[in-house]
Amino acid sequence: MTGLRWYLLFEKLMIFGFFLCLDAFLYVFTLLPLRVLLALLHLFTLPCCGLRGSLLLQPAQVCDILKGLIMVLCYSMMHYVDYSMMYHLIRGQSVIKLYIIYNMLEVADRLFSSFGQDILDALYWTATEPKERKRDSIGVIPHFIMAVFYVFLHAILIMVQASTLNVAFNSHNKSLLTIMMSNNFVEIKGSVFKKFEKNNLFQMSNSDIKERFTNYVLLLIVCLRNMEQFSWNPDHLWVLLPDVFMVIASEIAVDIIKHAFITKFNEITADVYSEYRASLAFDLVSSRQKNACTDYSDSVARRMGFIPLPLAVLLIRVVMSSVNVQGALSYSCLLLFYLGMVTLKVLNSIVLLGKSCVYVKRANMEDKLFERPSTAAPGKTPSRTRKTSGCTAPSGDPWSERSPSSPSCTSITAQPTPTASPTLRPETVPPPPTTSTTPASPPIPEPDLDPDTLTPSPPATPEQKEEEGMEGTELKHRTPKKDLLDVDRFTICGNRID
Repeated sequence: MTGLRWYLLFEKLMIFGFFLCLDAFLYVFTLLPLRVLLALLHLFTLPCCGLRGSLLLQPAQVCDILKGLIMVLCYSMMHYVDYSMMYHLIRGQSVIKLYIIYNMLEVADRLFSSFGQDILDALYWTATEPKERKRDSIGVIPHFIMAVFYVFLHAILIMVQASTLNVAFNSHNKSLLTIMMSNNFVEIKGSVFKKFEKNNLFQMSNSDIKERFTNYVLLLIVCLRNMEQFSWNPDHLWVLLPDVFMVIASEIAVDIIKHAFITKFNEITADVYSEYRASLAFDLVSSRQKNACTDYSDSVARRMGFIPLPLAVLLIRVVMSSVNVQGALSYSCLLLFYLGMVTLKVLNSIVLLGKSCVYVKRANMEDKLFERPSTAAPGKTPSRTRKTSGCTAPSGDPWSERSPSSPSCTSITAQPTPTASPTLRPETVPPPPTTSTTPASPPIPEPDLDPDTLTPSPPATPEQKEEEGMEGTELKHRTPKKDLLDVDRFTICGNRID
């Protein structure tokens, strides 16, 4: 029963992460074009309505237009890449060369994902940074050119992966497909016999979710290309399905074996996957708030290393080259297909948001959704002399605040010295200190105090001390809740981006 419970919790995490990736992937095809059109409409109608001191475009609209331009430019550049020539070039290589190429492509895909998220974040931040806070940077246009070239190169990299997988499917003896499937079991050797903490296992789980979703899209591209070569003969689909199921089954089996032995050797309980799922749900819920700093698709990209833009560009290129759209009936079917994708996207988002709220409530993390930046307590002057501290929350993520009492977060500056105030109100006078390590000055006689100008605060009663002690204990009890969110959200394929 314990093994069955572990498997159910693990698969629930993988399924939830898969639908998160699917939601971010469908967003590129469904809502992003509509948001780009609305942003352009708002931009073109501004001369008629007048600026009236408002911004030309909102930051979210600027990011949408940049994403749309990147998609259009990369799609036009992909027309110059011949998929058929690439397929025959790869097919002419020997089996051992293809095996090495496929392994190199997997490593390159992870590196591209890590590097690409930095490029896109730099572009969005540079384009939406306020003018009064402009920093020394290379500008929006160089960042935009780098982002376009990154998406184009990453799309070509995924195309080579799909071509290699297509060659393995079409080989007569299936030896290449067997070798590529056995390559998944090499992960067990490199992962099982290492020491893993909960945070490292979380990063590996996110990487496995992203890898599983990417493999599904690659299999879809392979099926589309093969069906197009056989004139969409349904009989050929039944020839491809056994190999497709074999690849999917090997991927799932490797993930189960790898995580089962990692949790066994490192004595990690199965409940940790529920915590991982609650953390992913917290990312989704917090990114849907009005004061969210990032879009939910960007949150998924940072957490799992999944960047949907290159994969979407390649899929559009393959679909447009495989399917001929001619006539009114074809365009009507295309419109119905688009409406169906929009419906699927909306339903998927609604179900994900509802499930995420349930998971966050079960993990008692709903209080963190409404946390505000720490402000000065009543009767205390906020400190402005503290410049740096031992740890800071990641930029763009206001929900990963760490407690100052954490062992890994220590202040490296001295405490601020109190300054004299010219006028004091009776409410702002702090109570006299109870203990002092320095020699005290002679006490001022009490009759000399003017009750009209200065009224000392009464000494704390035992009930007030008890309430302060209870507040302190509540703060101490809240700090252990941070372990679910202490993992840096800027993790790409297991690598932290500082």
